[in-house]
Amino acid sequence: MSETKTLKRSMGAFHLWGLAVGLVISGEYFGWSYGWGVSGTLGFLAATAIVVVMYVALSLTLCELAPAIPNAGGPFAFAQRAFGPWGGYLAGVAALIEFVLAPPAIAYGLGSYLHVLSPSIPTNTAAAAAMVIFGLVNLAESKQSARFETTITFIAIIELLIFIGVSVPAFKTENFMADAWMGGAGGVFAAIPFAIWFFLGIEGTALAAEEAYEPEKNLPRGLLWGIFTLVVLALGVMLGAGGAGDWKRLNAIDFPIPEAVAMALGSGHPWVKLFAGLGLFGLIASLNGIIFSAARQVFAISRSGLLPRGLSQLTTKGVPARAVLFSVSAGLLGIASGKTADLITLSALGALVVYGMCALSLIRLRKTEPNLKRPFRVPLYPFTPIVTLVLAVVCLAAIAWSNVRIFTVFAILVGLACAGRQIANPRAR
Repeated sequence: MSETKTLKRSMGAFHLWGLAVGLVISGEYFGWSYGWGVSGTLGFLAATAIVVVMYVALSLTLCELAPAIPNAGGPFAFAQRAFGPWGGYLAGVAALIEFVLAPPAIAYGLGSYLHVLSPSIPTNTAAAAAMVIFGLVNLAESKQSARFETTITFIAIIELLIFIGVSVPAFKTENFMADAWMGGAGGVFAAIPFAIWFFLGIEGTALAAEEAYEPEKNLPRGLLWGIFTLVVLALGVMLGAGGAGDWKRLNAIDFPIPEAVAMALGSGHPWVKLFAGLGLFGLIASLNGIIFSAARQVFAISRSGLLPRGLSQLTTKGVPARAVLFSVSAGLLGIASGKTADLITLSALGALVVYGMCALSLIRLRKTEPNLKRPFRVPLYPFTPIVTLVLAVVCLAAIAWSNVRIFTVFAILVGLACAGRQIANPRAR
């Protein structure tokens, strides 16, 4: 292990775009369809529209913050700069919950796809094996990991475009509109965490600012092209899957894309297995990318002293190996729960706190550090960060209202983390 605490720059705009899309693209392959079960297709479209506005505003907010503060901590570093140690710690804890619990949910989805391909493969075993394998991939030099991520992401995008092309000819309005407004406004609120799953994790791109060449130019390009790509894919996937047949067959499974292909082409069609196999690329891209982001978050918080400093040690190749191993170990514990929907919801709660803290950090730093070098300035300030903040609060309240048990678990986790820090450092402010 090396004692150096600075990550190496190795990523350009194309790699950052690949990371932005790759972090999220598994959300197009599974998880989102649970939202149909509580809101119907149109209700879920409404929830997704709200979430899209929030993520576009968030992406613009991050485009200002990340190049101005190019730190592997991302939201943690922004909040610490704006609000001091406790602000940073709150954002860091929320980000850890998001990035530590998202990988096991993705791994579980990957295990489900493998189970479709070969029913003899247990889902939990495949998920655990995937966590370990892609943890090992993340021990490689970051440039090699970025190339792998971009390649896998590109393949996953091609598959989704093929799926949209296959499903569009089978689209029937009566299929998509059947029970389209289940649950009314309450259903829209209940569907929000699953709409968030379409885009959750894109903020992890900001964690790569410390490893990006010319982050002032490349990070905004990669991030904004990433969110555009994801919005187009999400809309295409929803419409294609919802109109191909009885969408209720998809709202409680972790492999909606192959099942939608079966509805469009027939269950015996060879492309059903093909899509199950190719679907692994999307899940691999997100699992690899989210482990990357989780490790950078652990590394940055450890480097600041809020986690054991040993977790911020780097290898001679500049890889935060101990942070990677920590993230994988926590993910394996999450897989043992076998609760994909609950993991998604907990991860979404952590993400929403992060989004709110990012918006507040931007507003605060504009006042306290007006001379901070800002290569990218948010358009329509202060409207853009305010939209991010308001919608993050609305989504957080919606999830708390419709998932009281999970929100209670989340609040307990944050409370225990804050109490632990206070006990360890009673003079902390």
